[in-house]
Parts: sequence; structure tokens; C-alpha cells
Amino acid sequence: MDPVAHLPHAAGVTLTAAQHVLTVLSGSAVGFTLGIIGGGGSILAVPLLLYLVGYPDPHVVIGTTAFAVSMNAYANLALHARAGNVRWRQGILFAVVGATMAFVGSSIGKAVDGRRLLFLFALLMLAIAVLMVRQRAMAAMLEKAKAQCSEGLCAARLAGSAALAGAFSGFFGIGGGFLIVPGLALPTGMPMVTAVGTSLISVGTFGLTTALNYARSGMLDWRVALQFIAGGIVGGWAGTRAATRLGRDGKGTLNWIFAGMVVAVASYMLYKNAP
Repeated sequence: MDPVAHLPHAAGVTLTAAQHVLTVLSGSAVGFTLGIIGGGGSILAVPLLLYLVGYPDPHVVIGTTAFAVSMNAYANLALHARAGNVRWRQGILFAVVGATMAFVGSSIGKAVDGRRLLFLFALLMLAIAVLMVRQRAMAAMLEKAKAQCSEGLCAARLAGSAALAGAFSGFFGIGGGFLIVPGLALPTGMPMVTAVGTSLISVGTFGLTTALNYARSGMLDWRVALQFIAGGIVGGWAGTRAATRLGRDGKGTLNWIFAGMVVAVASYMLYKNAP
């Protein structure tokens, strides 16, 4: 018996058995990506559910994937906390400020035409791809921030960074990992592995805030979300094992591969949603 059979799809949407299978597989792909490089789940979740699964409503896709990625982020947060990779005080400050702005951003996003929103989302994906491959420039900025950061200045910088990341996260309906990680690291100079672990507090909180705001308007398909989460748990476990085997030397290569994938998906979205 299907454990989520009693949960309805969004109004007027009926998926085939093949689409349900593709939903679980898409969730696995997103979970694998989160596990192997520590981010990027939200960037892939929207186009996978929209174009691979064929879900017809862009706004419901954004609300549904925001919830699914949020739950997967909280699950991964527990693993990072055990490894000592979470700074709770800074992470909670970032999450509280950012979640407030995520609510504002998602309220604006709901009012924007769906195709226009996806076009802007694709532009953001391209910017993220560029950021991912600039490893040396990122390392230099972290060293400078760490040397200059006093406690009060760090808190002020962190709050401003959180406001920007939260607003973008809510507007585009993404968990925001690739916005939050540099948003945490650059104002404070914290190591990247710590920023990744700490970012999951905000990824989960931003995504949940956005998802609940969309759910208020009936723009969240709970059944699809649960299937996506189930696939993500399996994929996340596999991705974590793969990342451990590749080790530190493979990190740069993985970032280049993922950046190329992001560029390919973003280019397709720009083509499909060009004004």
C-alpha cells in the first residue's frame, strides 16, 4: 500500500506512474549532488521536476522542491554537527535574518509570471557556476575577511549578507546553499567546510519558509515532495560515500563538472523561457 496515497496532488494535477518513478529518481540525483559536493540541490531540483518529470506548474514546482530540499538539508545538518562542522550562534543569526527576507522574497516571487521567474532563475544559475570555479579568488577573500573581522563587525556583515541571501533564496524558491556558503564565509573568514555545515541551518530554514508561504496559496504538492525526499535520502547516502572516496584532491574536479552541468541546464531554461 502506498504510504502517501491519501495525500492529494496540487489541484488539477495528476501524474502517471512513470512520472512518480522519475520524481523519486530526481530526488536521488539531488540528494547525491548534495552529498558529493555539499550544495547545489535546489539548483537542480526545479529543472528536474519541471522538465524531466514534466510537472506542469512552475510555481508548484518551486514550492514543492523548496520543501523537499529543506528536509534533506536538516537531515544532512545532523551529520555535519556530529563532525563538528557547525557554528550554531552564527548559523542561527544568519538563519533568523535570512528567513525573514526569504518570506518577503517568496511573496514577491509568487506574483511574478512563472516563465519570467524561471528565466531569472537560469541567470542566477549561470552566476553560481562562475562562482564555483573561482577557488583561488575565494580563498584569498576568506583570508582577508578573517584578518579584518572583529566580533561586532562580523555580526553586522553577517546580518547584511543573510538579508541578501534570504531575499534571493525566497524569490527564486531555492534552499540557497551556494548563496549561503559564501554569505557565511566571506564576512567571517570561517573555513569552507565549516561554512558548508553551518549553511545547512539556513538552507533548511529558508527552504521551509518559502515552502510554507507557497503552501498557503496551494502551491505545494505534498505527495510529490515526500517522494522527492525519499529519493534524496538514498542519493545523499550514496553521494556522501562517493565524496569520501574521492577525497580532497577530487573537489576541484567535481566543482568544474557540476558547474558545467549547471551551465547546460541554465542554457536550456533560458532557451525555453526567453521573453
